Amino acid sequence: MSQSLLTVKELSSFLHVHPNTVYKWTDEKRIPFIKLNGLVRFNKKQIEEWQNQNNSPIPENGSILPNLMIPLPEYDRMILKGRSALSKNSKRWNYGFGAVYTRKTKQGKERWYIDYRDEEGKRIQRIVKNAQSRDEAVIALQQQVLSVFSREHNVKQKPKKTKFLDFAEQYVENYAKVNKRSWKTDECYLQGMMQYFSKYYLDEITSLHIEKYKVYRLKQNVRPSTVNRCLAILRKMFNLAVEWDLLKISPMRKIKFYSEKDNLKERILTKDEETRLLEESAEHLKPILIVALNTGMRRGEILNLKWNQVDLKRKTIRVEETKSGKMRFISVNTPLLHELQKHQSTKSTSDYLFINPKTGKPLTSVKTAFKAACRRAGIFNLRFHDLRHTFASRLVERGIDLITVKELLGHSSVKITERYTHSQQERKIQAVEALTEKTAEKEVDLLHICDTARDGKRVKPTSSLFSVN
Repeated sequence: MSQSLLTVKELSSFLHVHPNTVYKWTDEKRIPFIKLNGLVRFNKKQIEEWQNQNNSPIPENGSILPNLMIPLPEYDRMILKGRSALSKNSKRWNYGFGAVYTRKTKQGKERWYIDYRDEEGKRIQRIVKNAQSRDEAVIALQQQVLSVFSREHNVKQKPKKTKFLDFAEQYVENYAKVNKRSWKTDECYLQGMMQYFSKYYLDEITSLHIEKYKVYRLKQNVRPSTVNRCLAILRKMFNLAVEWDLLKISPMRKIKFYSEKDNLKERILTKDEETRLLEESAEHLKPILIVALNTGMRRGEILNLKWNQVDLKRKTIRVEETKSGKMRFISVNTPLLHELQKHQSTKSTSDYLFINPKTGKPLTSVKTAFKAACRRAGIFNLRFHDLRHTFASRLVERGIDLITVKELLGHSSVKITERYTHSQQERKIQAVEALTEKTAEKEVDLLHICDTARDGKRVKPTSSLFSVN
């Protein structure tokens, strides 16, 4: 060490903290420092005075053993187990509650490791990233042992104060990107939430804040279903914050979502509309629509379909790129089989079924072509997803049970399937009219009975259908 000015590495070794902690203290101006030619340096005398004033040389990375702050050689003589541990050539130091050791990489770089046991007695060996000395490795070891002790004895640590903005980034990086294929959608929704909650820490957000956020979003002419998507993300975020010990209780636990019953769309393509739509579709769009109408597959599932997923001999399609992440199989009916055989005869060198005719690459969207086909066919308010709805509704109309429909659509619950399989209004009217027809038949039969009374005389029927004497 220099007698007057210390580098960051020298100071971190002197204080037994990580260099990143030293940089953090300088950024927050919590520790005296000077800048020399753009480099951060520390006056040793000022640091010692700062230590005395703060009463703790390790305010953030405190250890469970206070005598760690004595010189390391003396600490070793007091704590290390076994004489061999004091050898100058030793590469492992056993401190009783755990051990630290060093290894060299193929490039000759020294790496520090710690060795301890968790609350279940399982041995844990792990590298201490960025550790520059044994001092830092010892501190890392003690922090892990302290964490094990806290979990084993249910010691509740005070949650760290975290800004909503910072946690939103953690949620995307550490959860959404890892667990959700739709993480980009979450990221999009979070932009507005981050703006609204930007000034709050996690523990400052209450149920009232979230209720006000719901009202704020509705005033922006956002649909209740969109607000629900945001609330679902918030609920998951706060639950994770509790799991990660950043929050004690989630403010979302009593928040109610908006009803989406009025948002359910029952747009079903009629046979006449289907004929017109196929006639007006571009050549590359037509087979895609036929697949959708005969399998109920989602648009993304269809566009990601490869030839090795289609077995024309067994008449099955293996759907891999699913929303739930679970593979499913769909049977190929006769109309679809003929279309796929026809499409296979024009197969390109690509592995994908549906290729952009201009670029020769797999299609990523059919939005423009679909809208154009609907416009030419005179069909309005039809979404591509309504083809899936049409497929499910037609199955139910033909008496197919919901469990089978659920498996074909790839839903995790029959409740979800029920959203897509509402009976058409015409079917409900027909059901009621059928009851009327049966009643009329009974009236005719009753009049016939009255006309053929036992004495051969006509008997006048009473007002009640069932009170004939």
